[in-house]
Amino acid sequence: MELAPLPATAFKSPAISLSGVVDYNMYTAFRTQFDNAADRDLVVIELSTLGGDPEVARMMGEDVRFASETEPQRRFVFLGKAVIYSAGVTFLSFFARPNRYLARGTRLMIHERKLSKNLVIDGPLTTCIAVVRATLNEIECSIAMQNEGFHNLILGSNVMIDEVMQKAPSNWYLEAQEAKTLGLIETVL
Repeated sequence: MELAPLPATAFKSPAISLSGVVDYNMYTAFRTQFDNAADRDLVVIELSTLGGDPEVARMMGEDVRFASETEPQRRFVFLGKAVIYSAGVTFLSFFARPNRYLARGTRLMIHERKLSKNLVIDGPLTTCIAVVRATLNEIECSIAMQNEGFHNLILGSNVMIDEVMQKAPSNWYLEAQEAKTLGLIETVL
């Protein structure tokens, strides 16, 4: 079923309004507002963020995905305002492309996940190998989750995964109108 673009008036009173760091406090606020919007057929989720925890963004995204699948009569729409960086883009990627909107002048920032970790190798050699393998497994799993998000983000757009992989390591910034031109969002309000 093709979704009709929404008029700007549909965004006047978002059911969910979030701003700040994507963290467990934001998730708590999200869940409270999400649950309070259970009677709405159109659920606009407004976000402005400089980023945060990608796993929290994935939790919020999974809540939206699950509700979208189990309640197909409801429409969950993303409205990005001002800045949608990092984990905010991860959250955005959980919305179907026709349900992604940005306010005029909003900037997206897409980048690779980051890791900061001290690896201490000390002890019997077999233990040392286990420590190195565990770290490698962590990195590989994080890359797989990151790439899943990249694939979801570009689904239905004019962007190829190679372009994302090339630009993401050095922080890829997109202005709202450019995101629309590339087909990453429905429109700019």
